[in-house]
Amino acid sequence: MNVPAWESGPVKILVGYVPTPEGEAALAAAATEAELRGASVLLLNTSRGDAYIDARYANADELAAAEAALRAKGVEVIIQQALSDGDVAGALLKAAAADDVGLIVLGLRRRSPVGKLILGSTAQRVLLESPVPVLAVKVASPHD
Repeated sequence: MNVPAWESGPVKILVGYVPTPEGEAALAAAATEAELRGASVLLLNTSRGDAYIDARYANADELAAAEAALRAKGVEVIIQQALSDGDVAGALLKAAAADDVGLIVLGLRRRSPVGKLILGSTAQRVLLESPVPVLAVKVASPHD
């Protein structure tokens, strides 16, 4: 009987991190899952490479704060940061395959149907193509 890696013991959790409310929600969810499962976290921050300055590309202080938040919960963390060729979903899927990841955690933002059609969706592609479970989290709204 094949037991999924997720159920056979500690694994690595990949979190797609950007310094936004969505990224912080993903980081918090990844920390909770890692704490519950005794897993480590691979924090991946990448730029789309479509601008000279990309607010989604975390600076040293933002990465240090993310690392501190995970370590404060007793979670081991590895940080990877790289420039992308614009294929963020591809970078996440490649990292998941290369680093023996058992779960991917992504933060979602609200987009209009037209925005999804024109721009595509990183989260949608990861959800459809990931060989491992994906946890997609939304930022809590003030009405929650």
